[in-house]
Amino acid sequence: MRIELATEPGSPERPNEDWVSASAPAAGRGGVLVLLDGVTPPVGDDGCVHSVPWFTARLGGALAELSASRRDLTLTEILAASIRRTADAHLSPCDLSHPRTPQATVALARWDDERVEHLVLSDSALLVEAPDGTVRPLLDDRIDRLPPGTLASEEIVDTRVRNKEGGFFTAAADPSVSSRAVTGETPRGEVRALAALTDGASRWTEMFHRGDWKDTLTLLRQVGPHGLISRVRKLERADSDRVHLRRGKTHDDATAVLVEL
Repeated sequence: MRIELATEPGSPERPNEDWVSASAPAAGRGGVLVLLDGVTPPVGDDGCVHSVPWFTARLGGALAELSASRRDLTLTEILAASIRRTADAHLSPCDLSHPRTPQATVALARWDDERVEHLVLSDSALLVEAPDGTVRPLLDDRIDRLPPGTLASEEIVDTRVRNKEGGFFTAAADPSVSSRAVTGETPRGEVRALAALTDGASRWTEMFHRGDWKDTLTLLRQVGPHGLISRVRKLERADSDRVHLRRGKTHDDATAVLVEL
């Protein structure tokens, strides 16, 4: 098994709001991958004294620990328990009912000798490569299905569609959101590798259209997660006319991880 990962903030002046962990137990027969992309709130009150990195670190830590230690729980149950544990850590003095309370996207995978489980909530991407090289993207595409113009930009997400029926969902303070995640499992023998990317790293495919998901995984294997992120940064700097970036951030936090099973 080989695990390689990289993460880079969108700006050196702001903390990285992504969080990633990939690990395997001592026996080497299974493992866990956790990838979070913290949602950057607009400037102003979000009802919480804690930062987004504070939130992603605690939610990510809970997901990694419970996924490894509670094999009796489904990933949906683990996400619910992790959200509950994180919310309990800042019940006071924070207003967890605020629509901009700290929150994150989630890509979660767990594997053993028999199966590979997955869970995806919001727009981080999880890729599964079969032994024949076929790559299957596991995506929660609710944001992509919103009517054009619903989102003002990547930085300002309309609270009328976030964590609302007919909109899209992120992990915030409500454990019941776990039921909205895209979940499933694949026989272990049908998986050769896994990859996960926050939307800052998946820009190579989704924004700049330099290749499909199979090309993305091939590039990760050739140049590594750091190499992929470097190529995204080069494309962002070259898009001075904002043909692809449009109203989005010039640089977003970017994280990628490759797991060769």
